Amino acid sequence: MFFKSKFGSSSYDFMVVGLGNPGKEYENTRHNAGFMAADKIISEFGATKEKLKSNAYISECNIGNKRILIVKPQTFMNLSGQAVRDVAKFYKIPNDKIIVMFDDISLDVGKIRMRRNGSHGGHNGMRNISECMSTNDIMRIKIGVGKKPHPEYDLKDWVLSRFSKDEQTNLDSALTKTVSAVREIVTRGIDQAMNKYNS
Repeated sequence: MFFKSKFGSSSYDFMVVGLGNPGKEYENTRHNAGFMAADKIISEFGATKEKLKSNAYISECNIGNKRILIVKPQTFMNLSGQAVRDVAKFYKIPNDKIIVMFDDISLDVGKIRMRRNGSHGGHNGMRNISECMSTNDIMRIKIGVGKKPHPEYDLKDWVLSRFSKDEQTNLDSALTKTVSAVREIVTRGIDQAMNKYNS
């Protein structure tokens, strides 16, 4: 049965968060790469139907013998931390069991990069998570969405743009690698995952 965990202790081994903006107008934009990765995990592992709780869509699945809570904040990107904090608090999930997936304009489309911790790197969603959780010690998977076409290009316009047909193949590859990386983290640990996928 969905969400039968007792309040006060977590029955989930990991919480996997995909960042993005809610709404049809933001679907398939670069800034929603985290949502896309979460959706691919949901599809890959047969997750339960999403349910709205604490300003996030949440569902659950099993990866190996680990029970995973999948979270898509619905607060809009810049306030992602509020939903992450509230869901983690309700389900008693410690910071070191949270994995956040989000877009990164410093990586080419098709590339991913994992970190055990670190700064937000200018990403407003990750910035808000660090502020709301009062820590930078949260695992993250950065999904490459490509650099701006030229320095004068407005950053907001770029991250809210959609992928070209040529980019879509590389994006699909990155999302597949992201799902595999999440599997590696929850079954073998972040160090093994970084060694395998941070190439």
